Amino acid sequence: MKIGFVGGGNMASALIAGLVGKTVAAAEKEHHQIHVIDVNPDALDKLKQQFGVTTALQIDAAIASCDVIVLAVKPQQMQDALALLLPYVSTQLILSIAAGIRSSDLSRWLNGYSAVVRSMPNTPALIGQGITGMFAMAGVSSSQRAMADAIMNAVGSTLWLEEENLIDSVTAVSGSGPAYIFYFMEAMQQAAQEMGLNEEQSRQLTLATFVGGAQLAKQSSEPVSTLRERVTSKGGTTHAALTSMAQSDVKHAIVQAMKAAEGRSRELGEEFGRVS
Repeated sequence: MKIGFVGGGNMASALIAGLVGKTVAAAEKEHHQIHVIDVNPDALDKLKQQFGVTTALQIDAAIASCDVIVLAVKPQQMQDALALLLPYVSTQLILSIAAGIRSSDLSRWLNGYSAVVRSMPNTPALIGQGITGMFAMAGVSSSQRAMADAIMNAVGSTLWLEEENLIDSVTAVSGSGPAYIFYFMEAMQQAAQEMGLNEEQSRQLTLATFVGGAQLAKQSSEPVSTLRERVTSKGGTTHAALTSMAQSDVKHAIVQAMKAAEGRSRELGEEFGRVS
């Protein structure tokens, strides 16, 4: 499988690292089946040295021989990038990792080409712990779907959706989700310091609690509500904390915040799709 990347930013770099492997020297890899296009020569030099990929400063004929073209440019740059890519598109799978751009608009900008998969990864992909929501247009073959799945599995797990509008929900849950976690962690660390712990102690306790809690939930077959109840003794310290959160309607605020993210994801799709 030969893969071309249009854009060599952080997420593209994470995918390349996952596909190539992070522990083998670039000289031993010679991974010329990966071709990266980016306007930043420094970014290209770094990728070439790290992973042994071929590079170019602009879309060229080399992209025509790829089996998969990964669209990893900023949403605002997508239409211009596709105009340059169009002459080289024939039978390749087009895999977009750009936020907010609907597959129908990608297809329209490619003159109706429909072998398009839209995906929504998240930032834990940078350490191989991501999860990606994915939607395939009707023109995607079973083998192309398998290729898309293999690429995104290089940085975590995948979740395929039958309806594209659910990508907005994925964006609100897992796409934006890491920021909610970091926000809650900030609050926990602030509270810890206000209660007398130093900065490093606050960070250590908070990080270990989040990692441990997530792993416990992942390994347990029980719902998280049951796990929460097990920690909450009536009249105890956890009960006091959760009662305070309930009085502040924290759960409702989180739900509303995520619905706001979903709504904004839909709006972005409309905005980007209106680009002439």
